Amino acid sequence: MYVDFMNYMGHCNFELVPKWLFDVFPPLKYLMYTPSFHSLHHTQFRTNYSLFMPFYDYVYGTIDKSSDEQYERSLKGKEERPHVVHLTHLTNLQSIYHLRFGFSSLASKPYTPKYYMWIMWPLTLASMLLTWIYGTAFTAERNRFKKLIMETRVVPRYIFQYKSSSERDAINTLIEKAILQSEEEGAKVISLGLLNQGSALNGYGELYLKRNSLLKTKIVDGTSLAVAGVLNSVPKGTNSILLVGNLSKMAYFLSLTLCKRGVQVEMVQKDKYELLKLQLPPELHGHLVLSDSYASEVWLVGDGVTDQEQLRASKGIRFIPFTQFPPKLVRKDCIYHCTPAMVVPRTYENLHTCENWLPRSVMSAWRVAGIVHALEEWNGHECGDTVTGVEKAWHAALAHGFLPFQGCKLG
Repeated sequence: MYVDFMNYMGHCNFELVPKWLFDVFPPLKYLMYTPSFHSLHHTQFRTNYSLFMPFYDYVYGTIDKSSDEQYERSLKGKEERPHVVHLTHLTNLQSIYHLRFGFSSLASKPYTPKYYMWIMWPLTLASMLLTWIYGTAFTAERNRFKKLIMETRVVPRYIFQYKSSSERDAINTLIEKAILQSEEEGAKVISLGLLNQGSALNGYGELYLKRNSLLKTKIVDGTSLAVAGVLNSVPKGTNSILLVGNLSKMAYFLSLTLCKRGVQVEMVQKDKYELLKLQLPPELHGHLVLSDSYASEVWLVGDGVTDQEQLRASKGIRFIPFTQFPPKLVRKDCIYHCTPAMVVPRTYENLHTCENWLPRSVMSAWRVAGIVHALEEWNGHECGDTVTGVEKAWHAALAHGFLPFQGCKLG
């Protein structure tokens, strides 16, 4: 299998061996050939004879002097620079197999843990250590839509590392490095996915603006479109909604928009109620209510919701998450909505894999927000306390062909 793989790779006429592989393990340069190395054998004829292992060409002096230059040039090639970069990260240890270069059969379906994947734990552990050592975000996917070229780049860190305060500075360095690299490449927008926009981590991306005040690339956390996606999932005619979970930028702008529309927002935790009330304009305080029950038929669910809270819900309650991570499915008699997402237009090219737990051809609202931001050529950032505008973002997304995704299921 190894011989066949190397033979096919050597004759593919496309340089696909990344430079970081040799940076991490320099001796590999003498133990493994690259497509550009072997292409010189076919063009120069009297050099680079070694099949698979360049070591012998170095020993016997048949190495082509332009091998390194050819490799560097092939990597650069005529690579098209992205207009939009979506920055995500790995989730649990098995998630690396669900990337495009992992197992295509897994990547083409929504992510669910597979018990049989644990037999690969030695490889999984090795990949975790490699990603820990590897000090930069890597490209997992490239797409096209209309006039835009887009890339999804992965920060080589897992959720458990994001939850560690000792890893915070290192992760922020990785994210900032990816942002500055995107700016150097001419990207118009970089959108922050999953925990890359955490409040405690970087203040919803505002940290990077403070460190780089002249940043031209627009940082988008996608709050406006994500809020619009949540509101679109609320059944028409709903007069009251229960807000549960940790407070966040999303929770504030959801409450603000609902109160402006005359919808009563109920909360059961007094400390969070008081905090949110201080943030809302005084004229809207009448629409924010401290409740002593969980009787509302629609719940907006944030991070931190406990199993005990879900068990207090009545039968048939709708759980609508407003975070990038779906809630735990505790109740089998209740309806769980998908995290805010949109169906991509048919003209969106090269989207063959699933984004985390979303179906194919469905994209998180936070990721769509970056694309729409670039298509509309909006000139501001959407990070920190700043938002683009809920209605503005929603109508722009619909105008470009993105459609609401109403995925839901019984627990």
